Amino acid sequence: MSVTTKSEAEIGKMRVAGRLAAEVLDYIAPQVKPGITTGKLNDLCHTYMLEVQGSIPAPLNYAPPGYKPFPKSICTSVNHQVCHGIPGERVLKHGDSLNIDITVIKDGFHGDTSRMFHLGEPGIQARRLVEVTYECMWRGIARVRSGARLGDVGAAIQTHAEQHGYSIVREFCGHGIGRKFHEEPQVLHYGKAGTGLLLEPGMIFTIEPMINAGKSGIRELADGWTIVTKDHSLSAQWEHTVLVTDSGYEVLTVSAGAPPPPQGLVA
Repeated sequence: MSVTTKSEAEIGKMRVAGRLAAEVLDYIAPQVKPGITTGKLNDLCHTYMLEVQGSIPAPLNYAPPGYKPFPKSICTSVNHQVCHGIPGERVLKHGDSLNIDITVIKDGFHGDTSRMFHLGEPGIQARRLVEVTYECMWRGIARVRSGARLGDVGAAIQTHAEQHGYSIVREFCGHGIGRKFHEEPQVLHYGKAGTGLLLEPGMIFTIEPMINAGKSGIRELADGWTIVTKDHSLSAQWEHTVLVTDSGYEVLTVSAGAPPPPQGLVA
């Protein structure tokens, strides 16, 4: 595994890219309401990135090995869609839960983050799943420090999710990020504390747990991208990009509208 640490200059550029990604979510949040299509949300974000930020939407035409190019600028995953939902004609309705995943490129560096949104008043199950998934992400982030191991992050996430009767999607994980969209290391959202990669200052990676209300099984839709739960249970995901520092961690994907950490966990 070849994991690169970033220089101070590179970290500075990653801070900018991370903030811009979060600000796209701030911008689009007021538009997330019943009656809008996921395609319209995509178009609004696309225009904002290009014309206001001067950033590039990283998902657009992204084609890792074995995949056809992703056709849109953001990912929109609704209800039982786990990740990589393609925006289109779907009209969002009252009670839906939506993940919007944003990755921008600015000056050659990537910023990657996602948030959950409720359309109107959520059901009890949806609200609780989204809350616990958010707590899972932050419990993982809180384990990040120089000298810790990646297994500490995964174990914290897995323990909290399973204590609430939820399951972890294991086929997808967090990842290193920088000049490339996806770099080493892979950041598993399950695992054993005290195992895995030793964390060093300057490492930057995403923590983005996908948590299902039912079983962990998933399948891919015919579009070649959208992942859904096999049992049609609800799924939720939150994502931040995190820097390992000498004293702990720094979350790079924060903005004025980013929700604060859960009580007792400080960024």
